[in-house]
Amino acid sequence: MTTALHEPTITSLPKIHSGKVRDLFQLGQDHLLIVTSDRLSAFDVVLPQAIPGKGTVLNALTAFWMDRFQPRIRNHLDTTIDLARWLTPEEFEQCRGRAVVAKKLRALPVEAVARGYLIGSGWKDYQATGAVCGIALPPGLQLASKLPEAIFTPAFKAPKGEHDANIDYLEVEKLIGPKLAAQVRELTLLLYREAADYAAERGIIIADTKFEFGVDAAGTLHLIDEVLTPDSSRFWPADGYRVGISPPSFDKQYVRDYLETLDWNKQAPGPSLPDAVITRTAQTYRTAQQLLTGS
Repeated sequence: MTTALHEPTITSLPKIHSGKVRDLFQLGQDHLLIVTSDRLSAFDVVLPQAIPGKGTVLNALTAFWMDRFQPRIRNHLDTTIDLARWLTPEEFEQCRGRAVVAKKLRALPVEAVARGYLIGSGWKDYQATGAVCGIALPPGLQLASKLPEAIFTPAFKAPKGEHDANIDYLEVEKLIGPKLAAQVRELTLLLYREAADYAAERGIIIADTKFEFGVDAAGTLHLIDEVLTPDSSRFWPADGYRVGISPPSFDKQYVRDYLETLDWNKQAPGPSLPDAVITRTAQTYRTAQQLLTGS
């Protein structure tokens, strides 16, 4: 098993943010260095052990999708910067395969979620109200039912330490304006449908996913953060899909299921994971990458 990177040790650049998985460093005036670690969070708690190779899988998948969507929308990547000029050899080696240089943009305060199947918080909302984020759905749907068409179900990006909250489309318009809201909704559904069709040919159902967007000084919309990874999406193996059950998935669900067996209050610090759980989770991420990209 390869060595996992829990946190990069980079001192040549000022660190400006550390998220659940990614660490951001200031790179000159107009760029960021984004390093995708192997950290894993569950129930909003970062676990003490990392998953070897997870960060490189997330990085590779994001690059794959951003390149594929380039004709549709610009993204935050800047491949013209020679990162080796900014880092020591040891720091550069840490970044190999797991870091990108990104343009500094203003991130929108909305998570753009597309759902093609009824699962997760969407299923809970439907059971309670018959709708998801204010969108009425047909009666009689079951857990994991395919929706008549994909729907846009945004969420407000809560401050660090708080949970994101589902919101309706009118709230999105209030947050970012009607014109930008319409553009985000249209692109979210377009990218989801294109990705879902592509993945279906490779034996994967994309049940739902979230995109994040940012704008530059001119107000031009860009795709940012991670794109269609097992951390930001529900990938189901098509041969394991059944209506009425929560299908197996190519993500950290195996870790969540293990943690549910423990006497843990879902507060930090998180419990340690057995080697078998770490190994299986790492393999699950790699399998998703191999099926989707062929590499």
